[in-house]
Amino acid sequence: MTMIANKVTFEADASIDTPSDATSSSSFDPASLLPSPTTGKSTPQPNRSATKAALHALLTETLRPSPCNIFGSGPLLVSDIPPSAKPSSNDSSSNSSSNRGVIMGIDEAGRGPALGPMTYGAAYWHPTQSTNPIPPDFNDSKQLTAEKRQGLFTQIQSHPDIGFVLRVIHASEISRNMMRKSPYNLNAMSHDCAMEMIWAVLHAGITIDTCYVDTVGMPDAYRQKLDRVFEGHNITFVVEKKADAKYAPCSAASVVAKESRDAIVSNWKWTEMLNGYTPQNGHEFGSGYPSDPKCVSWMKSECNVDTPFGFPDFVRFSWGPTRKLLGDGPTADDVGNKNSNTNDRGKHPIVKWEADEEDETNTDNGGGRQSSMQSFVVTKRVEGNGQKTAVMQPQRKKARLAIFHEMGVSKVAAFAE
Repeated sequence: MTMIANKVTFEADASIDTPSDATSSSSFDPASLLPSPTTGKSTPQPNRSATKAALHALLTETLRPSPCNIFGSGPLLVSDIPPSAKPSSNDSSSNSSSNRGVIMGIDEAGRGPALGPMTYGAAYWHPTQSTNPIPPDFNDSKQLTAEKRQGLFTQIQSHPDIGFVLRVIHASEISRNMMRKSPYNLNAMSHDCAMEMIWAVLHAGITIDTCYVDTVGMPDAYRQKLDRVFEGHNITFVVEKKADAKYAPCSAASVVAKESRDAIVSNWKWTEMLNGYTPQNGHEFGSGYPSDPKCVSWMKSECNVDTPFGFPDFVRFSWGPTRKLLGDGPTADDVGNKNSNTNDRGKHPIVKWEADEEDETNTDNGGGRQSSMQSFVVTKRVEGNGQKTAVMQPQRKKARLAIFHEMGVSKVAAFAE
């Protein structure tokens, strides 16, 4: 990965259909993967070379904009807009087939795993203005062979008439949302991601005629929700179970979502390696599903290796198996064991913080008891006007805890408006 000004250029990689000439034309602006801080809108890539470079960054380099690991949403990639998908200015008739707009499909992948992101994909094209044939063999990506699905993904990336959107919901974002005081559940996240992608296409100036959505929750309620949100845009929403096996745009979206998640998981770069963390079993975690013995074995071997957080940010902390391994439930040995007694409570991991150790050994403060106000100040007698007066002054500043240095956390001196 090479930084060029505020843009990034990536070497070509066999797993992603990157341009053969790794020049400035294949660079992209990383800021385009996050909504604009001023308008809140997403920026489409300027051309297909930039689209492929951005996709390579997300899937092969597992690029993650830093805010999404802490507080913000994950990356949203909007491909360049196919010329055939843009509204025609030559035909003024609103009933013309050329002005009907594109057909669009939306689907997800990675909803159930305890490891890695969930990905949302969208694909669209104009039903009559496409200059090249749309691949006829789209089908539910889960039913396709890996080779067939990968081939279709390559065709989508290179097809001049197919546009696509990819939204990556990393495990850190899922954990943060679901562990709120008022949980933001996975269904709500799924709905919001789908709407985010629809808005991204509309903001790019594309007219959507029909949008096929593989449902999350009750189809009728979901369709009514979409109708309310996009009222006035004249979009026909078709929300059904197994829509990815019925409608070509939804099937294409399924391919984008599934192939993208598989690539991210297999190429995952550990952010914690900067702080000395190395997974004991590398990428030997299988599918990432809690029912996969490889996943269970990997999670057991990695539990509390990354101290003090228990697991790397590749793991969904809000998932039951993760909570159990960290002690909030049955013991670690019971995870993956169908015969285990779920009423057996495990033991929470003991994490020793330097501050706790200091309190325990500080006999002046009572050793382990709750600190009083007097523990933060000292009383000194100051002489003035011939009299001595007791004055309270702050305690001498303590050294910063080592964890802040290890994590590279610094003080905030000012807040940007």
